[in-house]
Amino acid sequence: MVISIERLPILRKELEDMRESGTVDPGLYRKWLSEFRFEAPEELPGARSVLVIATPRPLSRFTFGLGDREMSAFVPPSYLYGTRDRDRVERILAAALEPWCYSIAEATLPKKRLAAESGLARYGRNNIAYVRGMGSFLRLDAFFSDLPCETDDWREPQMMEHCLSCDACLRHCPTGAIPRDRFLLRAERCITFHNEEPNDVPFPDWLEPSVHHCLVGCMRCQTVCPENAEHIGWVEEGARFGPEETELLAQGVPLEELPPDTVERLERSDLIGLIESLGRNLRTLLESAVLHDAALEGRCRVRGDQE
Repeated sequence: MVISIERLPILRKELEDMRESGTVDPGLYRKWLSEFRFEAPEELPGARSVLVIATPRPLSRFTFGLGDREMSAFVPPSYLYGTRDRDRVERILAAALEPWCYSIAEATLPKKRLAAESGLARYGRNNIAYVRGMGSFLRLDAFFSDLPCETDDWREPQMMEHCLSCDACLRHCPTGAIPRDRFLLRAERCITFHNEEPNDVPFPDWLEPSVHHCLVGCMRCQTVCPENAEHIGWVEEGARFGPEETELLAQGVPLEELPPDTVERLERSDLIGLIESLGRNLRTLLESAVLHDAALEGRCRVRGDQE
């Protein structure tokens, strides 16, 4: 999707208004929204447009040894292989524009908002971007370009029509992050907001270990969304880590102290970029798995006594 660069001051003003009105959590604004750059980059001062691209991406599943059994943990589509996918998109775009002597440069912009306001995507009730034919199984990239854009499809963000009669995501969110009365996620209640923090930041007391199921991010609302029905089985198998490796990773052992083979698999699986929060999140998943096993064993014991 192509939009005029003249739309960016409007987008920046929208985000600033959200901050000033208190509709965006201050921590979230400092962490993400303050990093955006709305001006043309130095390497492309003549930029006239922004290209917004959606690329299909699967869910990734990783396996960790836990005693004499294994535990699966997931990473949502948007987290992994970002550099690889972005570089591939950049090569394709550059090759397509080269015959017309146009150039591109990577843009650090709120891509989800760009996709929604450009008409490429619509929001779900869960505030996640959905693209026709992809559901939410995608990643977004944006590039500045000197390609002219006299008209575009800029609009107010829209919610998918299906969401008007569906509340599946709301009902399956374990932390109440998806409200009924507004079209904006309660980010401070979202699991994703908290499990993207570094290893030394504790989870809030109210966040139960049992709600976690991803190494980062969350898929609770996306797995029950009807718009993802045909995509939910698209799972990419990631690396497997034995019990000893799992323990080292859960302890947050520095990369330089991990076995070379473990580091190589982390790099190959693109988990290196998640290493700052991987230990804490993995510990929580393991704790939840142990508690689940203990509860299951207790129910089986009670059932046996009754028989």
